[in-house]
Amino acid sequence: MARADDPEYDELQSSSAEQLLGTTGVSKRTVDAAESRGASRLWWDADADDYQAEHGAFLGDSDFMWCPERLREADAGLLGDVRGKRVLEVGCGAASCSRWLADQGAHPVGLDISAGMLRHAVAGGERSGTAVPLVQASADCLPFADASFDLACSAFGGVPFVADVGAVFREVARVLRPGGRWVFAVTHPMRWIFPDDPGPTGLTATHSYFDRTPYLEVDDAGRATYVEHHRTLGDFVRELAGAGLHLVDLIEPEWPAGHTQTWGQWSPLRGRLFPGTVIFVCHR
Repeated sequence: MARADDPEYDELQSSSAEQLLGTTGVSKRTVDAAESRGASRLWWDADADDYQAEHGAFLGDSDFMWCPERLREADAGLLGDVRGKRVLEVGCGAASCSRWLADQGAHPVGLDISAGMLRHAVAGGERSGTAVPLVQASADCLPFADASFDLACSAFGGVPFVADVGAVFREVARVLRPGGRWVFAVTHPMRWIFPDDPGPTGLTATHSYFDRTPYLEVDDAGRATYVEHHRTLGDFVRELAGAGLHLVDLIEPEWPAGHTQTWGQWSPLRGRLFPGTVIFVCHR
């Protein structure tokens, strides 16, 4: 998403989601858990069709892509051996990762706050012939019993859109069995410093890394239509430790040679200079 002071913000007003939700501008203020959940549900329901039209081919129907840098779980093996394991995918979107996990012999459950995204998950299951259980819920309120899963994962899903990331981590720790693994990918926090522009404008720092005020889009009444929260690397580490999760690896994927595709703010120009993604590998 672009911020109000980014040159491409005006262009966003022509997108389907902004039109459907009546987005008219941005605001700088704190956002509580309930407002974050409401905005995320509205946004991803409104944007689901456009998102899949733009990114569905890149993500695939049954593939586990961790990030725009094209790091695949098939190559990285961050989850370890998944055969026979119960796996929770947090913020599954169209659930391509969950279907890949099922094809490897795992027993995944895909969770997402958006009915629109889950509709695409159902369609992806029909196309691929691999259907997975799907649950509509927020990442900070997991509707599962304690110690229900062996593994949990999230590839750019859920974590940035929840007001209290510590609540997400505590919930993940609760539903994981002892020794379970939690692996999640998010936009690298240093990207908050730069405008969301894949070109040269996106190489100049304009924002404070230490400003935790969320990026917030609003309608005429001031209601949030999109919310994304910023945390520093240190914030993530402290919240993981507070939830009883042990960080064992932190991966910053490099931009691969020959990868020329731009994805939103990700581009070869920026990718060869600084990281766009960070992946946390944790154990309970």
